[in-house]
Amino acid sequence: MGTAGNDRQIDNIEFNVGDIARSREFYGKVFGWTFTDYGPSYCEFTDGRLTGGLTTTGPVTPGGPLVILYADDLAETQRRVEDAGAKIVKPIFAFPGGRRFHFEDPDGYELAVWSAK
Repeated sequence: MGTAGNDRQIDNIEFNVGDIARSREFYGKVFGWTFTDYGPSYCEFTDGRLTGGLTTTGPVTPGGPLVILYADDLAETQRRVEDAGAKIVKPIFAFPGGRRFHFEDPDGYELAVWSAK
């Protein structure tokens, strides 16, 4: 993931892909992105400014990647999200490097929030 300390800012974008190697080749060749592998189902990319991920852990969803925001206090941010009327679609869970949750905004867009803590 990106850099901790960017409280309430977009921090990461994640693409569900059918084949990580194919996506690495495409984005590396076309845009010059660089990559770090984190096992067979996740690969982090950087474009020199923003980091993101290529993952095979979810279905390919044409129409948009998963936008991930950073929060210093994940539980407090989830409370604010819920208080604003959003639906939690994946409660807080751990992953290598931190924890995160997913929610749907009022229009049905799924976003995620992560924290290194």
